[in-house]
Amino acid sequence: MDADLSIADRDAAARALGQSLETLYRGIFERSMHDVPICNPALSIAASGFRSYGGRAFGIVTTPWFMNLVAADLPQGDPAPAVVPGTTVRIGLPAGEVDFIAGQLDGFGRLDSCSLFSPVFEFGSMDAALETAEEAVRAFFDAASLQAPPAPPAQVNRRDLLRGRLRNEEEATGP
Repeated sequence: MDADLSIADRDAAARALGQSLETLYRGIFERSMHDVPICNPALSIAASGFRSYGGRAFGIVTTPWFMNLVAADLPQGDPAPAVVPGTTVRIGLPAGEVDFIAGQLDGFGRLDSCSLFSPVFEFGSMDAALETAEEAVRAFFDAASLQAPPAPPAQVNRRDLLRGRLRNEEEATGP
């Protein structure tokens, strides 16, 4: 990536890529998907939460037939290593490692996708789908939003249980 580009410039480029994807998927919908039974008629096409991270653009594309987290090369960035379309590519995000399927989109180029919902019949409205997409982006890019798994329950020792030690420890720690 060009060191002269600011984070704001890279994020603007990522948002522009999202808009390009929105336009391309609208065309796909109009040409080939508008009457396919897997499409949810309550949904339209939208690109959400696009941002730059690690030299690539990431965001969520919502269509009437899927919702995917996608990754694409930024225009002034270094291209991702070449892979055969269909290959699983593991990408480290702030929330952890995420598996994407490398693909090629006509009129766009390489687009790595991680399916979040497909099909998307669980959404009754575009507003609900967009709210979910925004929350998903936050979850993938805000490591602080992850909750640590609960601690396993303490091992109960039969001898301590019979001697009443377990009850005393519970009383000491309180509810």
